Amino acid sequence: MMQRNQGCQQLDHRVARRQFLAGAAGGALAFSLSGSPAVAEQVNGQHKRILQVYLQGGVSQLESWDPKPGTEFGGPFRAIPTSVPGMHISELLPYTAQRMHHLSIVRSINLKTNDHTQGRLFMEKGRRAGEYPYVGSVASRYLAPAKAELPGYIHISTRGLNDSTAAFLGARHAQLKFLGVNPPKNLSLPKGLPPTAAERRMALRQQFNSQFQAGHGKAMTETFDASFQQAEKLMSRKTFFEKPPADKDLERYGKHDFGRNCLLARTLLENNATCVKVTHHGYDSHAENFNFHLEQLGEFDKTFSMLLDDLHERGMLESTLVMIYSEFGRTPKINVRYGRDHWGTAWSIALGGCGIQPGAIIGKTNEKGTAVAEREVDAGHLFHTYLQALGIDSTRDHEIAGRSVPIGDPAAQPIKELLA
Repeated sequence: MMQRNQGCQQLDHRVARRQFLAGAAGGALAFSLSGSPAVAEQVNGQHKRILQVYLQGGVSQLESWDPKPGTEFGGPFRAIPTSVPGMHISELLPYTAQRMHHLSIVRSINLKTNDHTQGRLFMEKGRRAGEYPYVGSVASRYLAPAKAELPGYIHISTRGLNDSTAAFLGARHAQLKFLGVNPPKNLSLPKGLPPTAAERRMALRQQFNSQFQAGHGKAMTETFDASFQQAEKLMSRKTFFEKPPADKDLERYGKHDFGRNCLLARTLLENNATCVKVTHHGYDSHAENFNFHLEQLGEFDKTFSMLLDDLHERGMLESTLVMIYSEFGRTPKINVRYGRDHWGTAWSIALGGCGIQPGAIIGKTNEKGTAVAEREVDAGHLFHTYLQALGIDSTRDHEIAGRSVPIGDPAAQPIKELLA
């Protein structure tokens, strides 16, 4: 069996060292939020969530959400009917096809970039450039309960880049990455340290923080303080990692990494996590595209469908926005290695759940899939759509000490016909 837990030259063509250092510095020197009561009022008393399933590397739209069988670039796979009359998707997604009445498809995305990093950042931030927070960090800021028992933005991944996700929202809302289902290190107190001593140590740290902030400002200690707060939350919920999943769940979800990661995501969402992102690696199919998509989507399809079923049956889907997305799609033209290359020009995602009109198809591509034919949108439109589906007015501003920053790109609008 071919293994696709890798991308182009691994780690998305590798990130430049100075870009990584700039992101780290941005987190350490993040602005302190003075509060955005107007935005917070919109979601007061409600706990809405996000499940992000990120198909890293660029899943082929032609082998998933926008098949073109029988055309010049369509490839070998058929289009099959779904639970939505008139909607067809690739035969590589038979389980998902039976559940498309819970989801919708956007088939007309044009990012105008074929670069992994630029595509990923645009899809996460809704901006082409600049230091802006990821949608997960925005959700953490405005949706997480004040006394949340879990960090607001959790990413489950077997590898990947350490992005600066929170920008000016501060370290409290930054992504916390879990390396699969392995527990973070040092979740238990040091041996021989009684709980009362740990509490005194924490109180002393907070006292030193207050004294330091008086002379140096809050931003200097915010990153470190947020790390301690996240650690405290996880230490109190370490049973998530200590209890193995039930055999019947593993049979349904699959015993592979993605199955176990999605089971952990379900547990986190059930316990009121605000944004949980699960990355499924291995879609950068420059060679043997069809064989690799047969394997990768075969692993994704049933596992994702079981997770969607569980959210629905537990009454959580109506309050959970579900996103299945990549950083771009794949070229319609098939290269000499039977692969498809990077393609941000005309591709698709699927989404559903909270605030989304189910069973919709937004936009379309031309017969060969080489260009958007109707209702072209980009990641800025999607960003507005995600937040407005969750009840957050994306046209308002983040109120930051000394200035205001628009939450969504003022030049873009939500896809209104997709909102329930």
